[in-house]
This record gives sequence, C-alpha cells and structure tokens, in this order.
Amino acid sequence: MEALVEATLRLAAPLLLAALGELLVQRAGLVNIGIEGTMLFGAFAGFAAAVATGSPAVGVLAGAGAGCAASAVFAWQSVVRRSDQIVVGMAVNLLALGLTGMASRALWAGAPPAAPTVGILALPGLAELPLLGPLFAQTPFVYAGLALAACAGFFLGHTRAGLRLRAVGESAGAADAEGVPVLRVRFGAVLVGGALAGVAGAALPLALADTFTEGMTSGRGFIALAVVIFGRWRAAGVLGAALFFGAATALQFRLQARGLGIPYPVFLMFPYLVTLAVLGFASGGARAPADLGRAYRRESGLP
Repeated sequence: MEALVEATLRLAAPLLLAALGELLVQRAGLVNIGIEGTMLFGAFAGFAAAVATGSPAVGVLAGAGAGCAASAVFAWQSVVRRSDQIVVGMAVNLLALGLTGMASRALWAGAPPAAPTVGILALPGLAELPLLGPLFAQTPFVYAGLALAACAGFFLGHTRAGLRLRAVGESAGAADAEGVPVLRVRFGAVLVGGALAGVAGAALPLALADTFTEGMTSGRGFIALAVVIFGRWRAAGVLGAALFFGAATALQFRLQARGLGIPYPVFLMFPYLVTLAVLGFASGGARAPADLGRAYRRESGLP
C-alpha cells in the first residue's frame, strides 16, 4: 500500500503541475491544447540543460523557460492575433514532436546519455510514519505541486488579481468595461501556464527517468486537460483529479508486474481508457468559464 501511495504521488506530480497551469489559462478564457507540446519542449530543454551543466536545478529552470517560450507563441497567435486556439495548439504539439526528435538525434545520435536526476527529499521524522510516510519522502516536484495547488486556490478565490482573471474568463467584454486589461491578463496567464507545463515536462527525464526519448510525454498533456475538466475548474478538484490519474497509472504498472497474462498494449491503454470514462462522467454537470475558447476583440467605444 505504501508503495502504491508513493508511486501515485510521484506519477501525479507532472500532471498536477501542468494541469494547474492550464487551470489558470482556462480560467482566463483560453484553451491551450498545445500543453502536450509545451511539456515536450520542457522535457527536452530540461534534459539537455541538465546533461550539459550536470545540474538538475538548471534543467528545471531550462524546462520552465522552454515552456514559457512555447506558450508565448501560442499567446501571440491566440490572444493578440486572435487565431483559432485549437489550430494553434495542435501546431505547437506537432512542432514540438518534430523539433525535439530532430534535435535529440542530432545531439546524441539516437542514444541520449543519462542525466543527473532530482533526488528524494525526505522530511525528518515524518518520512518514517506508517502509511503516511510516503507523503513526506518525495521529489521537490511533488511538494511544489501540492503547494501550488493551495496557492492557486487562494489566488483564484481570495485575491484581486485572481478575481480579475476569473472575470476575464467569464465575460471578457464586461471585464474590459470595468478597466481590466483583458489581453494582458490572458497573455500573462498563458505564460505562467506554459512555465508550469515546462517544469512538468522537465520532471519526466529528471525525476521519472534519467533520459530523454522522442515523444516521452505520451499524451500526458492531454490527460492534464482532462484533469482540469474533471476537477471542474477548481484547484482542489484539479488536485484530486491528478491524484486519481496518478493512481490509475501506478495501478497499471503494478498490474504489469503481477504477470496476469494480459497483452502489454492493454496496460498502456488503461490510463487513457480511464480518462475517457471519467470525462464522460465528469463533464455532465460541470460549468466551464462562460467565455472559454472565445477570442476577444475590444470594442471601439470602450475607454
């Protein structure tokens, strides 16, 4: 049981970080399905920087920077130029898949070296507790995700900036009429969301593995989108949904280890089948931000 709890938290951390970033983006009224590509850019940049410098901390910063840069492209096209958000997001995904694969083969000839990884940070005394011990013996990515979930909930519900961001997502026109800089708020939300997705991507080679492989995000960006919907656009809900999907993935690995005679591809499909089932269940009574996915064009009569 303790091993399952530990694996759940470890596997949920990248999903949680990416989903919290996407939560801010969607609360501002945008849908960034390019989160998969943003995570992949973060994974490659984080791995390459960690290998080059020998420092996983530098890798995490590089992942955040790469995610921010990728999201800036999305923000420029979707927020400023008002291009179709779905098309731009898919373009980011395809660009990331092609560029990172080409760069990986060019740099390491298809055999990337091992990278320095982020170690376990065990909290003295608490890590030895029965059953709850795994909660306090995790990588910094887990602690960061849990702390950011609390911060995101407080930010969205109890700060002026968070309320302005939510107002933009509910009615951009009304928020603009009240003096809220809609485009600036949306652009900033996308950049923050991209940085978190980049860190989530960097966690894959620096915490879950010690190498980079082409397409190593393996659909985690799309699961992060599902986590936001399943969490009903609330930070606490996103935390619970990320833990749920982390548990589903951890259970997949444990079932494989038991040698049940089930074909390997079935195990690989398990988290995604759970995603589809949960989305069908969760999307029924959920209410998305009213202006979600709508480009905003400022009316000439506004001050």
